[in-house]
Amino acid sequence: MAAGWLDPWLWIAVLEVSVALGLVIFVHELGHFAVAKLCGVKCEKFYLGFDIAGWKLCKFRWGETEYGIGILPLGGYVKMLGQEDNPAKLREEIERAKQKQADAEAPSPPAPDHSVVPAADRFAVPGARGEPSGIGSSSDVEAAQRALFDPRSYLAQSVPRRMAIISAGVVMNLVFAFVVAAIAFQMGVPQRPCRVGGLMPGQAAWQQDMRVGDQITEIDGKRIEKFRDMQEAVRLSDNVRQGIPIVVQRPGLEEPLTFTVKPDSSGLLPMIGIVSPWTTSLQEKGLPCSPGSAAAKCQPGFELGDQLVQIDGQPIDSHRQLHAYLASHRDGPIQVTVRRSAGQQGDRPESADGAEQVTIEVAPNPIRGLGLVMKMGEIAAARAGSPAEGAGIKPGDKLSKIDLQPPADRRQPPSFVSPGDPMTLPDRLRRRAGQWIALLLEGDDRPKYVRLGLADRYEEPLDDGPISVPELGVAYWVLNQVDHAVEGAPNRAADVPAGAEIVGAEILAPKEQSPLEQKLEQRSSVEVEFDEEHRNWPLVLYTIQHLLPATEVKLEWVKGEEKGTTTLQPYAVDDWPNPDRGLLLQPLEFIQQGETLGDSVRLAAEETTHATLLVYRTLQKLGTGQVSPKALGGPISIFNWLKLAAEQSFPELLITLTLLSANLAVLNFLPIPLLDGGHMVFLAWEAVRGKPADERVQLVLTYLGLILILALMVWVTGLDINLIRRH
Repeated sequence: MAAGWLDPWLWIAVLEVSVALGLVIFVHELGHFAVAKLCGVKCEKFYLGFDIAGWKLCKFRWGETEYGIGILPLGGYVKMLGQEDNPAKLREEIERAKQKQADAEAPSPPAPDHSVVPAADRFAVPGARGEPSGIGSSSDVEAAQRALFDPRSYLAQSVPRRMAIISAGVVMNLVFAFVVAAIAFQMGVPQRPCRVGGLMPGQAAWQQDMRVGDQITEIDGKRIEKFRDMQEAVRLSDNVRQGIPIVVQRPGLEEPLTFTVKPDSSGLLPMIGIVSPWTTSLQEKGLPCSPGSAAAKCQPGFELGDQLVQIDGQPIDSHRQLHAYLASHRDGPIQVTVRRSAGQQGDRPESADGAEQVTIEVAPNPIRGLGLVMKMGEIAAARAGSPAEGAGIKPGDKLSKIDLQPPADRRQPPSFVSPGDPMTLPDRLRRRAGQWIALLLEGDDRPKYVRLGLADRYEEPLDDGPISVPELGVAYWVLNQVDHAVEGAPNRAADVPAGAEIVGAEILAPKEQSPLEQKLEQRSSVEVEFDEEHRNWPLVLYTIQHLLPATEVKLEWVKGEEKGTTTLQPYAVDDWPNPDRGLLLQPLEFIQQGETLGDSVRLAAEETTHATLLVYRTLQKLGTGQVSPKALGGPISIFNWLKLAAEQSFPELLITLTLLSANLAVLNFLPIPLLDGGHMVFLAWEAVRGKPADERVQLVLTYLGLILILALMVWVTGLDINLIRRH
């Protein structure tokens, strides 16, 4: 952790985020301030952050206004003369001050004769002898009246002028969003194309037999080009329940395919289970390979930015080809030819374009296991057009037996055995691709026997959800309950008893890391939740494949009245190869850039409009329950979101600021008292009726608005700091 905080790039990103957030707040308050000045209103304070109880980081006075930075960095404010969230309250204070002044100036009763203290001293009026004026003094009344009737007071302005002052902050946020978007598109904004880079087993896209490499072109009849737009279209679609029509262009097919996909709405947001696309080049920042993997141990080694051009002499032109080849050739060594920029060390042959080519032999990459075999769960989904669907296998069935080996004579009954480790079953069935297999399944009413041919189709078997058997076309759950420990496992797996229920896991980062390993950014532990809804054993195994070799996993388990904690060291399972040989690929991106200034302005207008409408549509889906309130984020989430964008590129930070500024504009203009939108509602009422709304109505609505805003802040902050679980 200390090494992470000493990273200068981290602090540069933090500085960029702080400045960016400050700019969004500054332009909002600047809008109020500038229009107030144009209307002749006296502005007493201009603050970024809130100076709670007078606490502030700095302040200075320029002219009649005090400028400063408050101690609480959750917004900002402009204090105008006479400004009051409830104008009727100011008039009430004036009347109260007048009454107290009248009471103080009333004739004093005579003092008793026996008094030794002069009556004038015992019943002195505050201020009569130069004492400081108290509540109800003439100076209080004059100050309150001056605030109300001074021509430079906010309350002395006409309703249209006050509307202009209140709405100026929102307008400035939209103008700022447009300006930064125009700058970003002039520089060039990295975008990910809407191509399938991977599929989450059991999810909607997987069930409909969408494939890696498919190009999504339309969703709900609207043209889609960017992966971000695909995600938003699914989350905010009006057809989530009946199914979303998705049009894809599949490589090798001339005509597009149309799928009707029903997203999974059980989580925070509707999703169809598509992973963004990748290139055939190794990533350009961090590390080219996962530490401890087969690719990381190669000599000569891989380097950042290497482009994979051939495997075993076969050209590799796309991630789809790379994915398919690695998945179907995982057992033996492979020869990988990469193209890298010229001028680096070593004598290497050059390609036709002058770049150097290097051929590297990569050994099989065994999966890191923990030595525990979990119990098989029920079928989560069957893929459309798969052998499983053809045999009538459906969600809820449970695989109980498989045949040991296909009999020589198909008329002979097979010999059934337990399916064994559910995590290794896909690899074992992969070796029988193209053969017939017999299965016994436990259904709703009675066990059923099915016989089917396995497809010759390969995918990566290790996933962070249900486990996929591509040759069979099913995805099944792995339960949280331990079946048994692997005999002879070189760690403490035997300490976890058979039948124990895993109730929690913590993935522990190594305490000591080299500077090179720190680039992987595994600096803290990761907690993984386990319960009936979170069957996360595959997630634990999937995660440790990409982490440092010295990573440990601390498991919490329960068996009856017995409870325990066991820390396991992952180890290589030699007969369980991972198709991912440790190569870390660069995401597939294209640069969206305006060729002229006019193009950049047009793109900025589209982006600002999109960002503004996106907030409204999200609020609408929150109201219908399609988007969960747990998907919201507070100050920490916003900071992390901006920090991630800043670490990617400056144009990405600017585009993120566009969305954030539009978000602030929309949320601040909601008709909630205390927000600008609430003030606009009261002003609209005053314009129609010719007088302010009743004080009691304003007071009740103001308190309701305050309660709502405070509750929202508590909610999103609780989500940010994990006091409220998102899942």
